[in-house]
Amino acid sequence: MSKIDIIRARLATLEPESLEIFDDSHQHLGHGGYRADGSHFRMAIVSAQFADKSKVARHRMVYAALGELMKEDIHAMNIDARTPAEATVS
Repeated sequence: MSKIDIIRARLATLEPESLEIFDDSHQHLGHGGYRADGSHFRMAIVSAQFADKSKVARHRMVYAALGELMKEDIHAMNIDARTPAEATVS
């Protein structure tokens, strides 16, 4: 199972309506925390569970779902967390 598959499985607890995950590790070659097996990611996640939550609270929800991955396997995660209503706004 790839690291993206593991991340996707962990985030299932947030019941995302959509979830895109990208491994940007190659852009950080030679920088701190770089790992060839994936260490720098970005995601766009849409979940109704983010309703009435601040940006910080949404990020905390993602970190909680990822658990120890954020401490051991993921060096950086760029998060775009939106509600379904926010995702449909152009």
